[in-house]
Amino acid sequence: MDERDRRDSPFANRLRKVAPQRMRWAKRQGLTAFRLYDSDIPEYRYAVDWYAGRIHVVEYAQRGGRGPGKQAQHEEVLQAIEQVLGVAPEHVYVKQKAPKVWGQQQYEKLGARDERFVVEEAGLKFQVNLGDYLDTGLFLDHRNTRIRVGAEAKGKRFLNLFCYTGAFTVHAAAGGAVGTTSVDLSNTYLSWLEENLRLNGLGGTQHELVRSDVTRWLSQVRGRKWDLAVLDPPSFSASKKMESTFDVQRDHAQLVDDTMALLERDGVLYFSTNFTGFVLDQRALGAFRFEEITPASIPEDIRNKKVHRCWRVTRK
Repeated sequence: MDERDRRDSPFANRLRKVAPQRMRWAKRQGLTAFRLYDSDIPEYRYAVDWYAGRIHVVEYAQRGGRGPGKQAQHEEVLQAIEQVLGVAPEHVYVKQKAPKVWGQQQYEKLGARDERFVVEEAGLKFQVNLGDYLDTGLFLDHRNTRIRVGAEAKGKRFLNLFCYTGAFTVHAAAGGAVGTTSVDLSNTYLSWLEENLRLNGLGGTQHELVRSDVTRWLSQVRGRKWDLAVLDPPSFSASKKMESTFDVQRDHAQLVDDTMALLERDGVLYFSTNFTGFVLDQRALGAFRFEEITPASIPEDIRNKKVHRCWRVTRK
């Protein structure tokens, strides 16, 4: 791509404008993982994220695949990323996020190289893997809520359900939680969480890792209480390790009710979902107060303000 082509490319021009600003902002925030571009130009439907000098690119594809025009645009985007950001091609990880059939398809593992490296967020360290999964191990859109949980965790017993790689747990532990319990069905993610805790000098028996189907575990746990909890379930799951499928719209009322039953009277639950069609069943959850904190929960580098919804839940 010559100088004229670079100048005439809307995507390259946008990236060249926003990248220096975002880099300065991230340095002030103590971040080495953040979003540079988020479908800023409607014709270029990509998310471009910076991970400590490496680039994670997700193309939001339409049904029907990528035609000749889209293929040319795809190549243009990659050239612009390499030239504007000065990143070598081997450090650019490209994925395509295509629409899935609800209730039938899930995103599968993409590779098995296990190329992990460390990024920083507000003074904490996290391992990420840009190549093997659609997701990287750190959901950038939940950064604000992680920091909020860390600020509220001192002296609290913290519960993290569907914990994934445990970034919320790390923030709570670093914030002074007296103990944490993290539940997930994946041994891979629990091991990843254990390593994230170790990276931050936060290992110890006070941090409990539980491999279980969350819905089953909630029905079995007895006689224990927590003060602060995070519930960020998948939109849909049909793992063979589960007794039944999980659908966040169908199952969220029972899930929230069961989680609140494990909290102290003044306990706080942060409940979030990225299902864009989600409707909260307030009638079934009438015993609880839902304060929607979505606008404040989405970081300023995430342009898509519908990336998730988030509530602070307490008892009335």
